[in-house]
Amino acid sequence: MVVADKLRLILSKRPVGARVEGCTAVGPRLGALTKMKARVHITLKSGVLDPQGKAIGHALASLGFAGVNDVRQGKVIELDLSETDRSRAEAAVKSMCEKLLANTVIENYSIEIKG
Repeated sequence: MVVADKLRLILSKRPVGARVEGCTAVGPRLGALTKMKARVHITLKSGVLDPQGKAIGHALASLGFAGVNDVRQGKVIELDLSETDRSRAEAAVKSMCEKLLANTVIENYSIEIKG
C-alpha cells in the first residue's frame, strides 16, 4: 500500500476537518495529495449565438471602451488531481469534459495539465 493510499484510508475514517498528525492538508480531505492541476477552458463553438458576449460587448461600449469588435464569453474550470501520470490525468479530465463539464454539441474545450 503506497503512502497516498494509507493516508486516504486514515482520512476516510475521520470526520471532515479532523487533524491527522504530520498532514498539512488544506481544503478537502485529500488536499495534501494533489499531484497535478488541470485547467479546462470552455467556449461556445463559432456559429453559436453568445448573448452574454453581446451583453458584455454593449456594456464595454457604453463605458467608453472603443475598438472592441466582438466578445465571446466562456468559462474556466480548475481541478486539483491526485493522479501522478500525465496521460491518465489528461484522459480523466477529457472524460469529465465529455460527460459533464462541457456541452460538446455547442461548446469546445481545451485542457492544460500542470504538475
